Amino acid sequence: MTRGDLTDDEWAVFEPLLPLGEPGPIPDLRRLINGVMWRFRTGGPWRDMPERYGPWSTVYGRFHLWAGAGVFQTLMEAVIAEAATRGQVDLGLVSVDSTVARAHHHAAGMTVEAELLEALAKAVAEEKGLRQRDRTPR
Repeated sequence: MTRGDLTDDEWAVFEPLLPLGEPGPIPDLRRLINGVMWRFRTGGPWRDMPERYGPWSTVYGRFHLWAGAGVFQTLMEAVIAEAATRGQVDLGLVSVDSTVARAHHHAAGMTVEAELLEALAKAVAEEKGLRQRDRTPR
């Protein structure tokens, strides 16, 4: 086991939640999970995965199947539930995405007087016409 790999206690939480019914031979699931964790911990390409985790294509293939089946969501919920039962959940560590998504003015409830809206639409149409004729003012 290397730094970053699952401990025995962590594996005890993960193991019962992993599906066994995928096609093909059953790989060492702990090694597969450690490979997936290596990939996302380091940010390295799948093809650069150390050999100790098995063939990169096997790890990636299983990751792809499990991601689509919601296995990782189930694992995350189980880890959070386990931490909650141990009293180790700290909501101060919760991160909220700060991405900004701009909405159309109609969606935001903005109102524009009809005359101003008409003038803006006319200006946009003129600008498009100038660009189409390659006569944009400089």
